[in-house]
Amino acid sequence: MDARRSLLEAWLPAALAEAHQLQGWTQATAGELQPASADASFRRYFRWSDGAHSLVIMDAPPEQEDVRPFIRIAGLLAAAGVKTPAILAADPQQGFLLLEDLGACTYLQSIQAGVSDAELERLFAGAISTLLRWQASSRPGELPDYDEAVLRRELALFPDWFVARHLQRTLTAEQRADWEALGDILLASHMAESRLFVHRDYMPRNLMTASGEPGVLDFQDALYGPASYDITSLFADAFFNLPLAAREHWIRRYWEQARAAGIELPERFDTFLGQSRLMGVQRHLKVLGIFARIRYRDGKSHYLEDAPRFVQYLRDACDRDARLAPLSRLLDSLEL
Repeated sequence: MDARRSLLEAWLPAALAEAHQLQGWTQATAGELQPASADASFRRYFRWSDGAHSLVIMDAPPEQEDVRPFIRIAGLLAAAGVKTPAILAADPQQGFLLLEDLGACTYLQSIQAGVSDAELERLFAGAISTLLRWQASSRPGELPDYDEAVLRRELALFPDWFVARHLQRTLTAEQRADWEALGDILLASHMAESRLFVHRDYMPRNLMTASGEPGVLDFQDALYGPASYDITSLFADAFFNLPLAAREHWIRRYWEQARAAGIELPERFDTFLGQSRLMGVQRHLKVLGIFARIRYRDGKSHYLEDAPRFVQYLRDACDRDARLAPLSRLLDSLEL
């Protein structure tokens, strides 16, 4: 038994007593603790069950993860009418949270299991409705800015980790010039967008399938930034392929509903689609860098198996946008 789990099991009885009181449950006499999941960060999750009730425990080592942003942003989401796991007990000093259990089935698992067209329509329509409520509650000053400095740090993950560490390549002068030109193109587009609350990982892996609208997870890194980011994350996903025509159909659905709700987006859909395409390029380059980093730094190799999907996203974007000629040349020269 590892040291973190020993600490968790020492903390859990008092936390469960607090949760039972909040929920109005009869105090359980015994329960079982099982691993539930882990993610690309240092966080991991356990599920506690006594046969009648089920709760989830987040274990976030405080030297690597801070649970306080999770607590704060959960409040912002709940105030916007977004379903998130209720926080039933918290110990930020030790890095433990006891959470409502929203179930074990994510959008991604539902999609990979093969849902009907009608069910896929329901899932994505619910995800858009939830996202619009979150965005409509946006106001400056509540969250840190997703500004040019942050976006450039994220972009740097690609040459630093994917190219240098994974491909074992050093960019030539010509490749470096294309990379810098690409960064300027992407940042000019991103910084011209209207600003909203941005979840930053609003994708099927972080949405829980439910009878109503989705439960939203993994929101602790939310910022205030470009309006196209979250909808792009949803339909150009890290872990499954949605055909290009379907992606553009759903992005149009979002754009129509967002404008009707008073969210500031371009008047022409083609303009917004172009913003989304460039935002996707920034995200896909960032994620390639992150997946390489967590393979070589953190020993989690399986994420990088999805690299071909991201390269295809980048190629699709290049095929549809002449502005991305520097990226096309770079991908060719790196033989991606």
